[in-house]
Amino acid sequence: MKGISEAAGVADAANPGNAEDIAPLQSGKRTGSRLQQRIAAGLIAAGGIAALAGLWLNAARTWTDLLLGAFYLLSLALAGLVFVAIQYLASAGWWTAIRRVPEALASLLPIAAVPMLALWFGRHALYAWSRPGAAAHDAVLAAKAAYLNVPFFFGRMLLFLALWSLFAISLRRISLAQDRADSLACHRRLVRLSAVFIVLFAVSFSLASFDWLMSLEPHWASTIFAVYSFAGLFLAGLAAITLCVVLLSSGGPLTGAVNASHRHDLGKLLFAFSTFWAYIWVCQYLLIWYGNLSDEIPYYIARTRGGWLALFLLNPLLNWLIPFAVLLSRKAKRNPATLRWVAGIILVGRWLDLYLLVAPAVLPRPRIGPLEVLITLGFAGLAVYAGSRALARAPLLTRGDPFLAESLAHHQ
Repeated sequence: MKGISEAAGVADAANPGNAEDIAPLQSGKRTGSRLQQRIAAGLIAAGGIAALAGLWLNAARTWTDLLLGAFYLLSLALAGLVFVAIQYLASAGWWTAIRRVPEALASLLPIAAVPMLALWFGRHALYAWSRPGAAAHDAVLAAKAAYLNVPFFFGRMLLFLALWSLFAISLRRISLAQDRADSLACHRRLVRLSAVFIVLFAVSFSLASFDWLMSLEPHWASTIFAVYSFAGLFLAGLAAITLCVVLLSSGGPLTGAVNASHRHDLGKLLFAFSTFWAYIWVCQYLLIWYGNLSDEIPYYIARTRGGWLALFLLNPLLNWLIPFAVLLSRKAKRNPATLRWVAGIILVGRWLDLYLLVAPAVLPRPRIGPLEVLITLGFAGLAVYAGSRALARAPLLTRGDPFLAESLAHHQ
Protein backbone atom coordinates (compact mmCIF):
# COMPACT_ATOMS: atom_id res chain seq x y z
CA MET A 1 0.00 0.00 0.00
CA LYS A 2 1.42 3.35 -1.05
CA GLY A 3 0.77 7.02 -0.51
CA ILE A 4 -0.12 9.74 -2.94
CA SER A 5 3.44 10.87 -3.61
CA GLU A 6 4.47 7.38 -4.65
CA ALA A 7 1.25 7.06 -6.65
CA ALA A 8 2.18 10.07 -8.73
CA GLY A 9 5.64 8.61 -9.26
CA VAL A 10 4.24 5.28 -10.42
CA ALA A 11 1.85 7.09 -12.76
CA ASP A 12 4.73 9.12 -14.18
CA ALA A 13 6.76 6.02 -14.85
CA ALA A 14 3.86 4.23 -16.46
CA ASN A 15 2.79 7.19 -18.55
CA PRO A 16 5.52 9.81 -18.98
CA GLY A 17 4.32 13.35 -19.31
CA ASN A 18 1.08 12.94 -17.39
CA ALA A 19 2.20 14.62 -14.16
CA GLU A 20 0.68 17.88 -15.34
CA ASP A 21 -2.61 16.07 -15.98
CA ILE A 22 -2.73 14.39 -12.56
CA ALA A 23 -1.58 17.28 -10.34
CA PRO A 24 -4.82 19.32 -10.74
CA LEU A 25 -6.85 16.20 -9.93
CA GLN A 26 -4.98 15.77 -6.66
CA SER A 27 -5.30 19.42 -5.70
CA GLY A 28 -8.95 19.72 -6.61
CA LYS A 29 -8.24 23.07 -8.31
CA ARG A 30 -10.47 22.95 -11.34
CA THR A 31 -13.60 24.67 -12.52
CA GLY A 32 -16.84 23.13 -13.64
CA SER A 33 -18.80 24.12 -16.71
CA ARG A 34 -21.18 26.97 -15.97
CA LEU A 35 -22.94 26.26 -19.25
CA GLN A 36 -23.52 22.66 -18.17
CA GLN A 37 -25.00 23.84 -14.88
CA ARG A 38 -27.28 26.30 -16.66
CA ILE A 39 -28.50 23.65 -19.09
CA ALA A 40 -29.15 21.25 -16.21
CA ALA A 41 -31.03 23.95 -14.28
CA GLY A 42 -33.09 24.67 -17.40
CA LEU A 43 -33.99 21.00 -17.74
CA ILE A 44 -35.04 20.87 -14.09
CA ALA A 45 -37.27 23.90 -14.59
CA ALA A 46 -38.79 22.46 -17.78
CA GLY A 47 -39.46 19.15 -16.07
CA GLY A 48 -41.07 20.87 -13.09
CA ILE A 49 -43.35 22.97 -15.28
CA ALA A 50 -44.32 19.90 -17.33
CA ALA A 51 -45.13 17.99 -14.13
CA LEU A 52 -47.33 20.78 -12.78
CA ALA A 53 -49.17 21.06 -16.10
CA GLY A 54 -49.52 17.28 -16.29
CA LEU A 55 -51.01 17.03 -12.81
CA TRP A 56 -53.73 19.42 -13.92
CA LEU A 57 -54.37 17.75 -17.29
CA ASN A 58 -53.84 14.05 -16.55
CA ALA A 59 -52.92 13.23 -12.98
CA ALA A 60 -52.63 9.44 -13.34
CA ARG A 61 -50.25 9.70 -16.29
CA THR A 62 -48.14 12.35 -14.57
CA TRP A 63 -47.85 10.48 -11.28
CA THR A 64 -46.76 7.43 -13.29
CA ASP A 65 -43.98 9.49 -14.87
CA LEU A 66 -43.00 10.98 -11.52
CA LEU A 67 -42.75 7.57 -9.85
CA LEU A 68 -40.67 6.30 -12.76
CA GLY A 69 -38.34 9.31 -12.72
CA ALA A 70 -37.97 9.39 -8.94
CA PHE A 71 -37.24 5.66 -8.71
CA TYR A 72 -34.80 5.89 -11.63
CA LEU A 73 -32.86 8.71 -9.97
CA LEU A 74 -32.86 6.87 -6.66
CA SER A 75 -31.68 3.69 -8.40
CA LEU A 76 -28.69 5.44 -9.93
CA ALA A 77 -27.73 6.88 -6.56
CA LEU A 78 -28.10 3.51 -4.84
CA ALA A 79 -26.11 1.81 -7.59
CA GLY A 80 -23.26 4.23 -7.02
CA LEU A 81 -23.27 3.43 -3.31
CA VAL A 82 -23.47 -0.34 -3.93
CA PHE A 83 -20.61 -0.13 -6.44
CA VAL A 84 -18.42 1.71 -3.92
CA ALA A 85 -19.24 -0.76 -1.12
CA ILE A 86 -18.52 -3.80 -3.29
CA GLN A 87 -15.11 -2.44 -4.33
CA TYR A 88 -14.14 -1.80 -0.70
CA LEU A 89 -15.22 -5.28 0.37
CA ALA A 90 -13.34 -6.87 -2.53
CA SER A 91 -10.16 -4.87 -1.71
CA ALA A 92 -10.15 -3.79 -5.35
CA GLY A 93 -7.41 -1.48 -6.54
CA TRP A 94 -8.23 -0.90 -10.21
CA TRP A 95 -11.16 1.40 -9.53
CA THR A 96 -9.49 3.99 -7.29
CA ALA A 97 -8.81 6.41 -10.15
CA ILE A 98 -12.55 6.60 -10.89
CA ARG A 99 -13.74 6.42 -7.28
CA ARG A 100 -15.11 9.97 -7.17
CA VAL A 101 -17.61 9.17 -9.95
CA PRO A 102 -19.65 6.51 -8.09
CA GLU A 103 -19.25 8.58 -4.94
CA ALA A 104 -20.84 11.53 -6.74
CA LEU A 105 -23.70 9.26 -7.82
CA ALA A 106 -24.17 8.06 -4.25
CA SER A 107 -24.27 11.67 -3.03
CA LEU A 108 -27.57 12.05 -4.94
CA LEU A 109 -29.38 9.85 -2.41
CA PRO A 110 -30.64 12.60 -0.05
CA ILE A 111 -31.78 14.60 -3.09
CA ALA A 112 -33.48 11.61 -4.73
CA ALA A 113 -35.36 10.94 -1.50
CA VAL A 114 -37.40 14.13 -1.87
CA PRO A 115 -39.37 13.23 -5.05
CA MET A 116 -39.92 9.73 -3.69
CA LEU A 117 -41.52 11.13 -0.53
CA ALA A 118 -43.59 13.49 -2.69
CA LEU A 119 -45.42 10.40 -4.01
CA TRP A 120 -47.56 10.70 -0.88
CA PHE A 121 -49.69 13.17 -2.81
CA GLY A 122 -50.18 10.75 -5.72
CA ARG A 123 -50.74 7.59 -3.72
CA HIS A 124 -54.39 7.17 -4.69
CA ALA A 125 -53.59 7.56 -8.41
CA LEU A 126 -50.80 4.96 -8.27
CA TYR A 127 -51.67 2.40 -5.63
CA ALA A 128 -55.15 0.90 -5.78
CA TRP A 129 -54.82 -0.57 -2.27
CA SER A 130 -54.36 2.95 -0.80
CA ARG A 131 -57.79 4.17 -1.88
CA PRO A 132 -60.40 4.46 0.87
CA GLY A 133 -62.49 1.32 1.15
CA ALA A 134 -60.35 -0.63 -1.36
CA ALA A 135 -59.99 -3.64 0.94
CA ALA A 136 -63.66 -3.79 1.88
CA HIS A 137 -64.70 -5.78 -1.20
CA ASP A 138 -61.38 -7.40 -2.11
CA ALA A 139 -60.26 -10.46 -0.15
CA VAL A 140 -56.65 -10.21 -1.40
CA LEU A 141 -56.29 -6.57 -0.34
CA ALA A 142 -57.97 -7.34 2.98
CA ALA A 143 -55.45 -10.12 3.64
CA LYS A 144 -52.56 -7.75 2.89
CA ALA A 145 -53.98 -4.73 4.71
CA ALA A 146 -51.74 -5.16 7.76
CA TYR A 147 -48.73 -4.60 5.51
CA LEU A 148 -50.17 -2.56 2.65
CA ASN A 149 -51.59 0.45 4.41
CA VAL A 150 -50.65 4.09 3.90
CA PRO A 151 -49.01 4.91 7.28
CA PHE A 152 -46.89 1.75 7.34
CA PHE A 153 -46.02 2.06 3.62
CA PHE A 154 -44.68 5.62 3.90
CA GLY A 155 -43.12 4.88 7.28
CA ARG A 156 -41.06 2.13 5.63
CA MET A 157 -40.22 4.46 2.75
CA LEU A 158 -38.98 7.12 5.14
CA LEU A 159 -36.90 4.55 7.04
CA PHE A 160 -35.29 3.12 3.90
CA LEU A 161 -34.50 6.52 2.41
CA ALA A 162 -33.06 7.81 5.69
CA LEU A 163 -30.96 4.66 6.15
CA TRP A 164 -29.48 4.80 2.64
CA SER A 165 -28.87 8.54 2.85
CA LEU A 166 -27.08 8.09 6.17
CA PHE A 167 -24.71 5.52 4.67
CA ALA A 168 -24.10 7.69 1.59
CA ILE A 169 -23.28 10.75 3.72
CA SER A 170 -21.08 8.73 6.10
CA LEU A 171 -19.08 7.04 3.35
CA ARG A 172 -18.59 10.34 1.55
CA ARG A 173 -17.47 12.11 4.73
CA ILE A 174 -14.90 9.43 5.57
CA SER A 175 -13.71 9.35 1.96
CA LEU A 176 -13.03 13.08 1.97
CA ALA A 177 -11.37 12.84 5.39
CA GLN A 178 -9.04 10.18 3.97
CA ASP A 179 -7.25 12.88 1.98
CA ARG A 180 -6.37 14.71 5.20
CA ALA A 181 -5.95 11.97 7.82
CA ASP A 182 -4.52 8.49 8.37
CA SER A 183 -5.40 6.77 5.09
CA LEU A 184 -5.24 3.20 6.46
CA ALA A 185 -7.50 3.97 9.43
CA CYS A 186 -10.04 5.66 7.14
CA HIS A 187 -9.84 2.77 4.69
CA ARG A 188 -10.64 0.27 7.44
CA ARG A 189 -13.62 2.36 8.51
CA LEU A 190 -14.87 2.47 4.91
CA VAL A 191 -14.58 -1.32 4.62
CA ARG A 192 -16.48 -1.92 7.87
CA LEU A 193 -19.21 0.56 6.94
CA SER A 194 -19.53 -1.02 3.48
CA ALA A 195 -20.00 -4.46 5.00
CA VAL A 196 -22.86 -3.25 7.19
CA PHE A 197 -24.44 -1.35 4.31
CA ILE A 198 -24.45 -4.31 1.91
CA VAL A 199 -26.28 -6.52 4.40
CA LEU A 200 -28.88 -3.86 5.21
CA PHE A 201 -29.23 -2.92 1.55
CA ALA A 202 -30.06 -6.49 0.52
CA VAL A 203 -33.00 -6.57 2.94
CA SER A 204 -34.22 -2.99 2.63
CA PHE A 205 -34.07 -2.77 -1.16
CA SER A 206 -35.93 -6.06 -1.52
CA LEU A 207 -38.74 -4.68 0.64
CA ALA A 208 -38.63 -1.32 -1.14
CA SER A 209 -38.97 -2.94 -4.57
CA PHE A 210 -41.98 -4.91 -3.31
CA ASP A 211 -43.52 -1.74 -1.86
CA TRP A 212 -42.90 0.82 -4.57
CA LEU A 213 -43.14 -1.30 -7.72
CA MET A 214 -44.72 -4.70 -7.14
CA SER A 215 -47.57 -3.34 -4.99
CA LEU A 216 -48.75 -1.30 -7.98
CA GLU A 217 -50.48 -4.58 -8.85
CA PRO A 218 -51.27 -6.03 -5.40
CA HIS A 219 -52.87 -9.20 -6.78
CA TRP A 220 -49.58 -10.16 -8.46
CA ALA A 221 -46.41 -11.46 -6.86
CA SER A 222 -43.04 -12.74 -8.02
CA THR A 223 -40.45 -14.38 -5.78
CA ILE A 224 -37.66 -13.25 -8.10
CA PHE A 225 -38.80 -9.63 -8.33
CA ALA A 226 -36.24 -8.20 -5.88
CA VAL A 227 -33.37 -9.82 -7.80
CA TYR A 228 -34.80 -8.51 -11.07
CA SER A 229 -35.05 -5.00 -9.62
CA PHE A 230 -31.47 -5.16 -8.37
CA ALA A 231 -30.20 -6.40 -11.74
CA GLY A 232 -31.76 -3.39 -13.48
CA LEU A 233 -30.54 -1.00 -10.78
CA PHE A 234 -26.92 -2.17 -10.94
CA LEU A 235 -26.81 -2.37 -14.74
CA ALA A 236 -28.06 1.21 -15.07
CA GLY A 237 -25.63 2.35 -12.37
CA LEU A 238 -22.72 0.74 -14.21
CA ALA A 239 -23.85 2.45 -17.41
CA ALA A 240 -24.00 5.84 -15.68
CA ILE A 241 -20.55 5.35 -14.11
CA THR A 242 -19.07 4.23 -17.43
CA LEU A 243 -20.59 7.15 -19.30
CA CYS A 244 -19.27 9.67 -16.77
CA VAL A 245 -15.79 8.12 -16.71
CA VAL A 246 -15.57 8.09 -20.51
CA LEU A 247 -16.68 11.73 -20.73
CA LEU A 248 -14.27 12.82 -17.99
CA SER A 249 -11.33 10.92 -19.48
CA SER A 250 -11.82 11.73 -23.18
CA GLY A 251 -9.99 15.04 -23.17
CA GLY A 252 -11.49 15.85 -19.77
CA PRO A 253 -10.04 16.13 -16.27
CA LEU A 254 -9.47 12.37 -15.85
CA THR A 255 -7.44 12.04 -19.06
CA GLY A 256 -4.16 11.49 -17.24
CA ALA A 257 -5.53 8.98 -14.74
CA VAL A 258 -7.89 6.67 -16.66
CA ASN A 259 -6.49 4.37 -19.32
CA ALA A 260 -7.76 1.67 -21.66
CA SER A 261 -7.54 -0.98 -18.93
CA HIS A 262 -9.97 0.93 -16.72
CA ARG A 263 -12.36 1.20 -19.65
CA HIS A 264 -11.88 -2.51 -20.35
CA ASP A 265 -12.93 -3.40 -16.81
CA LEU A 266 -16.00 -1.18 -17.02
CA GLY A 267 -16.87 -2.71 -20.39
CA LYS A 268 -16.60 -6.21 -18.92
CA LEU A 269 -18.92 -5.26 -16.08
CA LEU A 270 -21.47 -3.83 -18.52
CA PHE A 271 -21.25 -6.97 -20.63
CA ALA A 272 -21.64 -9.27 -17.63
CA PHE A 273 -24.49 -7.47 -15.90
CA SER A 274 -26.49 -6.93 -19.09
CA THR A 275 -26.42 -10.72 -19.45
CA PHE A 276 -27.31 -11.15 -15.78
CA TRP A 277 -30.28 -8.82 -16.24
CA ALA A 278 -31.41 -10.82 -19.29
CA TYR A 279 -31.09 -14.09 -17.38
CA ILE A 280 -33.33 -12.83 -14.57
CA TRP A 281 -35.76 -11.27 -17.06
CA VAL A 282 -36.14 -14.59 -18.90
CA CYS A 283 -36.33 -16.58 -15.65
CA GLN A 284 -39.20 -14.51 -14.29
CA TYR A 285 -41.09 -14.65 -17.58
CA LEU A 286 -40.65 -18.40 -18.12
CA LEU A 287 -41.53 -19.35 -14.54
CA ILE A 288 -44.81 -17.45 -14.79
CA TRP A 289 -45.50 -18.63 -18.35
CA TYR A 290 -45.19 -22.35 -17.75
CA GLY A 291 -46.74 -22.10 -14.26
CA ASN A 292 -49.82 -20.61 -15.93
CA LEU A 293 -51.35 -19.55 -12.61
CA SER A 294 -54.39 -17.30 -12.73
CA ASP A 295 -52.98 -14.85 -10.17
CA GLU A 296 -49.64 -14.44 -12.03
CA ILE A 297 -50.24 -14.51 -15.77
CA PRO A 298 -52.38 -11.30 -15.97
CA TYR A 299 -49.17 -9.32 -15.31
CA TYR A 300 -47.62 -10.51 -18.58
CA ILE A 301 -50.88 -10.64 -20.50
CA ALA A 302 -51.27 -6.89 -19.96
CA ARG A 303 -47.69 -6.25 -21.15
CA THR A 304 -47.83 -8.37 -24.29
CA ARG A 305 -51.04 -7.05 -25.84
CA GLY A 306 -51.83 -4.00 -27.92
CA GLY A 307 -49.31 -1.19 -27.90
CA TRP A 308 -47.42 -2.71 -24.97
CA LEU A 309 -46.10 -5.64 -27.03
CA ALA A 310 -43.66 -3.57 -29.11
CA LEU A 311 -42.21 -2.02 -25.95
CA PHE A 312 -42.02 -5.44 -24.30
CA LEU A 313 -39.95 -6.80 -27.20
CA LEU A 314 -37.78 -3.69 -27.36
CA ASN A 315 -36.85 -4.05 -23.68
CA PRO A 316 -34.39 -7.01 -23.99
CA LEU A 317 -33.04 -5.55 -27.22
CA LEU A 318 -31.86 -2.36 -25.48
CA ASN A 319 -30.87 -3.88 -22.16
CA TRP A 320 -29.15 -7.02 -23.41
CA LEU A 321 -28.92 -7.88 -27.11
CA ILE A 322 -27.26 -4.66 -28.29
CA PRO A 323 -24.79 -4.41 -25.36
CA PHE A 324 -24.00 -8.13 -25.63
CA ALA A 325 -23.36 -8.05 -29.38
CA VAL A 326 -21.38 -4.80 -29.37
CA LEU A 327 -19.19 -5.56 -26.33
CA LEU A 328 -18.19 -9.09 -27.32
CA SER A 329 -14.74 -8.03 -28.54
CA ARG A 330 -11.89 -6.82 -26.34
CA LYS A 331 -11.38 -3.84 -28.63
CA ALA A 332 -14.96 -2.65 -28.17
CA LYS A 333 -14.67 -2.75 -24.38
CA ARG A 334 -11.65 -0.42 -24.54
CA ASN A 335 -13.08 2.00 -27.10
CA PRO A 336 -14.39 5.23 -25.49
CA ALA A 337 -16.89 5.98 -28.26
CA THR A 338 -18.30 2.45 -28.18
CA LEU A 339 -18.64 2.48 -24.40
CA ARG A 340 -20.32 5.88 -24.53
CA TRP A 341 -22.98 4.69 -26.98
CA VAL A 342 -23.58 1.37 -25.25
CA ALA A 343 -23.92 3.07 -21.86
CA GLY A 344 -26.40 5.54 -23.35
CA ILE A 345 -28.46 2.73 -24.87
CA ILE A 346 -28.57 0.88 -21.55
CA LEU A 347 -29.71 4.01 -19.73
CA VAL A 348 -32.55 4.41 -22.23
CA GLY A 349 -33.30 0.71 -21.88
CA ARG A 350 -33.52 1.07 -18.10
CA TRP A 351 -36.10 3.82 -18.51
CA LEU A 352 -38.13 1.53 -20.76
CA ASP A 353 -37.77 -1.36 -18.31
CA LEU A 354 -39.14 0.78 -15.48
CA TYR A 355 -41.90 2.14 -17.72
CA LEU A 356 -43.07 -1.43 -18.37
CA LEU A 357 -43.00 -2.13 -14.65
CA VAL A 358 -45.02 0.94 -13.69
CA ALA A 359 -47.22 2.22 -16.51
CA PRO A 360 -49.34 -0.87 -17.39
CA ALA A 361 -50.50 -1.00 -13.77
CA VAL A 362 -51.90 2.53 -13.99
CA LEU A 363 -52.56 3.37 -17.65
CA PRO A 364 -54.76 1.47 -20.15
CA ARG A 365 -52.30 2.00 -23.02
CA PRO A 366 -48.76 3.31 -23.55
CA ARG A 367 -48.40 7.07 -23.43
CA ILE A 368 -44.90 8.22 -24.37
CA GLY A 369 -44.95 11.81 -25.50
CA PRO A 370 -43.68 15.30 -24.62
CA LEU A 371 -44.82 14.94 -20.99
CA GLU A 372 -42.71 11.82 -20.44
CA VAL A 373 -39.73 13.33 -22.25
CA LEU A 374 -39.78 16.60 -20.31
CA ILE A 375 -40.23 14.97 -16.90
CA THR A 376 -37.45 12.50 -17.66
CA LEU A 377 -35.17 15.31 -18.81
CA GLY A 378 -36.00 17.17 -15.60
CA PHE A 379 -34.78 14.25 -13.50
CA ALA A 380 -31.73 13.89 -15.77
CA GLY A 381 -30.98 17.58 -15.27
CA LEU A 382 -31.24 17.12 -11.50
CA ALA A 383 -28.78 14.21 -11.65
CA VAL A 384 -26.30 16.19 -13.76
CA TYR A 385 -26.62 19.35 -11.67
CA ALA A 386 -26.19 17.66 -8.29
CA GLY A 387 -23.66 15.11 -9.53
CA SER A 388 -21.39 17.68 -11.17
CA ARG A 389 -21.47 19.81 -8.02
CA ALA A 390 -20.46 16.77 -5.96
CA LEU A 391 -17.56 16.10 -8.33
CA ALA A 392 -16.44 19.72 -8.08
CA ARG A 393 -16.32 19.71 -4.27
CA ALA A 394 -13.39 17.27 -4.00
CA PRO A 395 -10.23 16.30 -5.90
CA LEU A 396 -11.04 13.84 -8.67
CA LEU A 397 -8.19 11.64 -7.47
CA THR A 398 -8.43 10.36 -3.89
CA ARG A 399 -5.04 11.37 -2.55
CA GLY A 400 -5.26 9.30 0.62
CA ASP A 401 -6.42 6.03 -0.91
CA PRO A 402 -3.79 3.34 -0.32
CA PHE A 403 -4.65 1.73 -3.67
CA LEU A 404 -4.16 4.85 -5.79
CA ALA A 405 -0.72 3.83 -7.06
CA GLU A 406 -2.05 0.46 -8.16
CA SER A 407 -4.96 2.08 -9.97
CA LEU A 408 -2.88 4.68 -11.80
CA ALA A 409 -0.51 1.91 -13.00
CA HIS A 410 -3.41 -0.43 -13.87
CA HIS A 411 -2.68 -2.40 -17.00
CA GLN A 412 -3.94 -5.63 -18.52
